[in-house]
Amino acid sequence: MSSALKIYALFIGSALLMFGGGLQGLLLSVRGAEEHFSLTALGLIGTGWSVGFVAGSITVPMLVKRVGHIRAYSIMAAIGTVTILLNLLWINDVGWIVLRAFSGFCFAGAAMIVESWLNEVADNRSRGTIFSIYTTINMAASTVGQLAMSVTGTFGFMPFVVGAIAFICALLPSAMTSTPQPRPISSARLDVVLLYKTSPLAVIAAFACGMANGTFGTLAPVYGFKQNLDASTIAYLFAVTAVVGAVAQTPFGRLSDKIDRRLVIVGLSGFACLVGFLTVLLNPSNGLVMFILFGMYGFGAYPLYAIAVAHANDFAKDGEFGRVAGGMLLILGIGLAIGPIIASWVMNAIAPVGLFIVTATFHGALAVTAFLRMKVRPVRDATGRVRFRAMNSEKGVSPGTVELDPRAEEKQQTVARPVAQPATHVTEVVVPDPMQPMIVLEEETKTDTPPAGDDAATKPDTPPKD
Repeated sequence: MSSALKIYALFIGSALLMFGGGLQGLLLSVRGAEEHFSLTALGLIGTGWSVGFVAGSITVPMLVKRVGHIRAYSIMAAIGTVTILLNLLWINDVGWIVLRAFSGFCFAGAAMIVESWLNEVADNRSRGTIFSIYTTINMAASTVGQLAMSVTGTFGFMPFVVGAIAFICALLPSAMTSTPQPRPISSARLDVVLLYKTSPLAVIAAFACGMANGTFGTLAPVYGFKQNLDASTIAYLFAVTAVVGAVAQTPFGRLSDKIDRRLVIVGLSGFACLVGFLTVLLNPSNGLVMFILFGMYGFGAYPLYAIAVAHANDFAKDGEFGRVAGGMLLILGIGLAIGPIIASWVMNAIAPVGLFIVTATFHGALAVTAFLRMKVRPVRDATGRVRFRAMNSEKGVSPGTVELDPRAEEKQQTVARPVAQPATHVTEVVVPDPMQPMIVLEEETKTDTPPAGDDAATKPDTPPKD
């Protein structure tokens, strides 16, 4: 099997995985609302997925090391298929919370294994193209999976079976490959100290994006149901949000490559904040108004995380991309887990539209923080920046995605962090012109000890004592 065929096969497997994940995520929110699950239970279903995803990012590499990539991927696909079928057979709020955690765990593991294979077959020349295609396919397949609910509906067995078929078929490309086992997968590591030293704004941005997008992705379908929208309309509503958000990533990402990225973060998060409060004020029941508002939300909110990752790595030292991006993805996962719980309480206390109070609050906090950081830290000059790459901030990014990202291999100018240096005495000899006498230039750094005399500079330095 040629390298190109291997890559295309892995793209197909990843697309099927994202298709099933997009369908299952939207289906459980709407079907749970139809089954009269409480708002707290619906929020915890979203939390379960995020907890499982983070747990899988940390523990699946140990399973892969023990049984190998193909067997581990087979386990992930089998458990994922069983899980979505159990969602059909066991319609219970507590059961769905537990099962959703297993889904997130399996989804993280399967994605990491596919990405490790892609990372193995990619070389330095093709890595950027492969990463871009992979990201685009994932976003498109997830959107198509959400749209599939407009065809399958939410009642009966059909949507669950279609999702199960997608999950089990995602196993075939890796199972049929004859390539050697890829290198061991790296576990996600949370280095908060490094991440905060590199960019305090990155920590806040990752958490705020997780809180807002976790709330929106889990409970916005419930809001649509409460506004008497049918399953097809909700599916189209989320497809519009995803498409507009994906399209907005490239122009704003390129813009952030040219100007201060924090200025772009201020603009986008401020816009998303305004959209949230506007939705609260209008509380639309009309489908057209809701389509416009949801599209505006995706336009402002979805590019934020990818720009924040690029901003953090502008200030990272050479070789630190993986650790910084890995730390951000875990903080994003924490936000994705907490957001739906808080939003469900607000929706219970105020109204279903209260979920947008949560999104607006965290987007507003991010805008203010980014603006204040502009006053504290100067912008990184263009020669030392990393390039922007589109990323999915709604469902998290696995450590395998971080390794596949070509920025992990790129060299960049090192940003010096303040370190106390001892005083030095440097003598520089300038090679003279043949027609001119030799000139010896001496440069002294200031010290607390004054020179001993006029000839002090010509005396040899005293060797340091042990």
